[in-house]
Amino acid sequence: MRTISIKYIILITGFAGVLYSCNTSKQFHRDTVNTDNLYGSPAITDTANMAGKPWRELFTETYLQQLISEGLDNNPDLLVAVQRVYEAEAYFSQSKAALLPGINGKGTGTYIRNPESIYPDGPREVNSYQLGLEASWEIDLWGKLRSSKRAAYANLLSSDAGQKAVQTRLIANIAATYFSLVGLDAKLAITRQTVKNNIDLFETIKVLKESGKVTGAAVVQSEANRYATEVTIPDLEQLIRETENALCLLLGRTPGTIERGKIDEQALSSVLTTGVPAQLLDNRPDVMQAEYGVMSAYEITNNAHASFYPALTLTASTGFAATDLSKLIDPKSFAANVIGGLVQPIFNKRLNITRLRVAQAQQEEALINFRNTLLRAGQEVYNALGSYEWSVEKIALRKLQLEALVKSVDYTKELLTYGSANYTEVLNAQTSLLSAQLNSVNDHLQQLNAVVSLYRALGGGWK
Repeated sequence: MRTISIKYIILITGFAGVLYSCNTSKQFHRDTVNTDNLYGSPAITDTANMAGKPWRELFTETYLQQLISEGLDNNPDLLVAVQRVYEAEAYFSQSKAALLPGINGKGTGTYIRNPESIYPDGPREVNSYQLGLEASWEIDLWGKLRSSKRAAYANLLSSDAGQKAVQTRLIANIAATYFSLVGLDAKLAITRQTVKNNIDLFETIKVLKESGKVTGAAVVQSEANRYATEVTIPDLEQLIRETENALCLLLGRTPGTIERGKIDEQALSSVLTTGVPAQLLDNRPDVMQAEYGVMSAYEITNNAHASFYPALTLTASTGFAATDLSKLIDPKSFAANVIGGLVQPIFNKRLNITRLRVAQAQQEEALINFRNTLLRAGQEVYNALGSYEWSVEKIALRKLQLEALVKSVDYTKELLTYGSANYTEVLNAQTSLLSAQLNSVNDHLQQLNAVVSLYRALGGGWK
């Protein structure tokens, strides 16, 4: 009898091997992605890519490096992203363990009193005791469990890419906020200097009035112009405070002042290398995350397909059983059994069909999201390149404008002294100069932020 049982088990296992050879599960392979003109320009062949540069090599100013390091250690969003990676690692470990047999220790004691009407000859009372191990193993015929493992692995990679995406965004946000802060400092210094110049002009016009070269209206107008400029200082100081607090939030610290340098000390690389668009697939974290989402959806679809086929389960138990507790460990009380079974779903209220259709729809949704994420990444690279190019052009033109306006202010002041110009011309020249100086700061900020945006758009900051 024992020989026959072993033959049946071998037969079932062999049948499982045949079914395994017919496994319909297919692993995910990266689909061909068209990246032509993704950066809005003809095909690029140079693979040099600034995304591979560590952030410390791009941001070389000491204060900014310290702030970025602090943010990477303390930013709440990044810390949450790290915990999500730990969660995904735990689920992946569980999915690998699902391929192994489950083993349980078992110890039971049972007391039964049989009714006399059913058992007139006894036994009236029965005691039984068991002590042993039970094991159950689902043989993965159709790759159902392996698909679940690969889906969990894809989710782990997706969580890791998500953490990298948070990190690249954090570095870019810290740098951009820091540049905005030093830009506001520059605007405040320019405004204060302009107020000082306006005060000097006001005193000059008062002297000219006493000599009869200008009227009282010129004195009043120059004084009003001084206050019109000075009244913008509190707004700038408020913006500075708010920007400092925004930066503190990114750093995970309470509101307060930020140590910083000056805008003229901020120098980023002028050599912008984008590499080929296809490199976004391996460099940009959110693109990577979207692709891993496709991988996970693909494996979940495989899992749903496998639910239509029979499941083979082997169950075994071994241990001791006796009606007398004192004889439980007796070798004669040793017992063992092995059970193999196939379960084929026949009618389960459309559960498997629904699971498959939902999985297929989610797989298509993941593909669409992947393509859209890639397109959005290319658009951001293209926009950042354009912003940098325009900022370079604007800075060159603004320099010429500033040189002309400085001369205009000097000339009109001199002419005013000799009575060849009126106070309105001087005020207009000073107002134009102030506007140009403030816009010059904006041009510099645009250039700095364009480099930061391009670095992030290409996926820089996590390597």
